[in-house]
Amino acid sequence: MRANIGTIARDVGRILQAVSIMLAASIVVAVLNGEYYAVPAFGTSAFVVAGVGTGLSTAYQDADAPGKLEAMITAASAWGVTGVLGSLPFVLIAWTMALDPFPAWAQTPAMNETMAVFLSPLDSVFESMSGFTGTGLTMAAVEADLPRSIHWWRSFTEWIGGVGVIVLTVAILARPGSGSFTLYESEARSERIHPSIVSTVQEIWKIYLGLTLGSILLFFAVGMPPWDAINHGMTGIATGGFSVHADSIAHYNSPLIEYAVVPVMLAGSIAFPVHYLVFKGEIKNLYTDLQTRWVFGWFAIGSIGLTALLYANGQYGSLEETFRIALFQFVSATSNAGFGTATVGDGTGEVWSAGATLLMCLGMLTGAAAGSTVSGIKLIRVITILKGTAWHIRGVFVPERAVRYLQIGDRRLSEQQVEREYTEATVVFILWVAFLCLGVTVFLYALPSEYPLEYVIFDVMSAQSNVGLDAGITGPEMPSITKAMLILNMWVGRLEIIPIAVLLGSILGRLNLYK
Repeated sequence: MRANIGTIARDVGRILQAVSIMLAASIVVAVLNGEYYAVPAFGTSAFVVAGVGTGLSTAYQDADAPGKLEAMITAASAWGVTGVLGSLPFVLIAWTMALDPFPAWAQTPAMNETMAVFLSPLDSVFESMSGFTGTGLTMAAVEADLPRSIHWWRSFTEWIGGVGVIVLTVAILARPGSGSFTLYESEARSERIHPSIVSTVQEIWKIYLGLTLGSILLFFAVGMPPWDAINHGMTGIATGGFSVHADSIAHYNSPLIEYAVVPVMLAGSIAFPVHYLVFKGEIKNLYTDLQTRWVFGWFAIGSIGLTALLYANGQYGSLEETFRIALFQFVSATSNAGFGTATVGDGTGEVWSAGATLLMCLGMLTGAAAGSTVSGIKLIRVITILKGTAWHIRGVFVPERAVRYLQIGDRRLSEQQVEREYTEATVVFILWVAFLCLGVTVFLYALPSEYPLEYVIFDVMSAQSNVGLDAGITGPEMPSITKAMLILNMWVGRLEIIPIAVLLGSILGRLNLYK
């Protein structure tokens, strides 16, 4: 069965039209901050992306509604194309500053020096893909020296990426009955709040806006400057991790701010349907919902375990400081938020022990609730694999004709349902580990041997789980092959692998390479 190319092209075009609106809106931010040099860059980027999107959607406007195959390929293609075209503002602003390095608006030579990395298209694509996938790894050496319009674009891409570019497109461009649900599912989502998928998406955006505004106000109340609060509020609830400072939340040296960021990261880890019910007054869902219970439990167990490891190593001055750092870092890793308050590693020199580093990797791998802004494998798949494995083992000891069920939360699964969901979770896990191993292999090939293995695993895991923490390896000095590998890891991780595999399979089929 071959995919309908016209359907894919039309839907990718519609998604690019939504991205072009993002670019056009960013012109306002550049003007308000007096960065008029950025206006042509955002304007040109919006024009190019809108042109490509409108051209595709118009040329194939009569194409059929997408089936599951087309939707999978659309998701993989759209996220890839968006990551590439979203790099245009980085490239164009960097070249604008390079051609006129010390005009009155440049403020400091440091800004020009920091932006110079984005003269490289690869570094710009890296930054854009990191933003849209909600990762937060960066090529900028000193983020405080970036123009505010670039701060905004990085935060905006993460904020939109937190709920997904397809969710954005469904909210503003889709019509009921236009294949919206099929596209929605292709972005690794299945939750419904209302029977209509368009109404569900609109409700998600209302919740997301409310949580974002609440996060910004909280950060402002505990002492963050307004610009910092806006950016960290957007990237925090999106569990993205881009910051306006190179040392992230550690910049403020404020325990109050650190404790205030934790509930925002936690909120981003909870599924939107649970938020919807809580906002309606049904607070009990915070403990009756299976995934939410596991989020609280896993965050608590991991934070305590990390506290014990760090305290045993005597790395911090007091038990309270050790607990605060462990709580923040484990929640940041497992929620995939990527904010930092401590240095995990500085590349070739060890800071945290291998045990503490690998515990963080385990948190990044699992992620939190499906239906939230979080990436990783998702806790519901971890639950399915654990309970499904135990269910299969118990099956050896029961009669063959016995009718068996598996209880997962409030769902009672038949044998056929167990086999289907267990297989899906296992396939995702195996492919996830395979891409992780590929990334680690590339890193070990391209990097000097003095980098500890656990730090290599940490950085690759951070990219593939869309986290953004690093152990001192990821940066502009990396070899190009490792940058390209992390771009692939980020892309694969955001879409939970299956759409990427479907896209590659479709390409191979078109080329008749299966014969």
